[in-house]
Amino acid sequence: MVSSVTLARIARAVVVSGLLVAGAGAQELTESPIVQDGNALLLGAVEHDLTLPLPDWLSPAERLSGNVIDQVVASYRADASQALLEIYPKGESEADWRTLYGARITLQADRPLDDYRSAVMYGYSQSCKPELTGFFKFGEDDGDALAPLGFVCGAYLDNLKSYAGQGEVMVMSFHKTAKGSAIVYQEWRGRAFDPSDPKTWPVEANVLQTRAEQLKSGAALALAD
Repeated sequence: MVSSVTLARIARAVVVSGLLVAGAGAQELTESPIVQDGNALLLGAVEHDLTLPLPDWLSPAERLSGNVIDQVVASYRADASQALLEIYPKGESEADWRTLYGARITLQADRPLDDYRSAVMYGYSQSCKPELTGFFKFGEDDGDALAPLGFVCGAYLDNLKSYAGQGEVMVMSFHKTAKGSAIVYQEWRGRAFDPSDPKTWPVEANVLQTRAEQLKSGAALALAD
């Protein structure tokens, strides 16, 4: 577990390594194949089944409705080797969101998961002012079981005009099978902030920690039958 004091300390670190993760630009936008499976969502794509915890912004009544899919906005892109799912609260969209819940499945049988994590870290860092960028882990890695990754971006780069004056916080979990890898993540965007002071972040530290634990224990990647 990570306390708010620890978050303030580790959020000052800048970690940039690996290779940029390929974007979704070449993927085709199609209807989302996610379905609700009890208290979870299930995404079947590119030879895998990915189990996802329910969105954490839903009310208890919405969670128990059995109709979670209609309570959110989903965007899905896929090609032969990867799939990208993004979920937003009602009233938000791909162009204008404050909370984004997503998952990417990639067919990369031989790539080590920690190398994939390094690539993701590099990719995220490219949109943020270096002096306001921080990465940290929620716990320690256990072999191939990687700890959830946290990211703070106090302010986006000045050349990203559409996001002027804004920053974000992200948490991500990593999963692997013999054929591929998956990342499950959630991002919160708001006004630019001080990465060293969690009280200024667009998400409360206890909410971030709880979500990290949910993505670690509630997300699972398996080969499709």
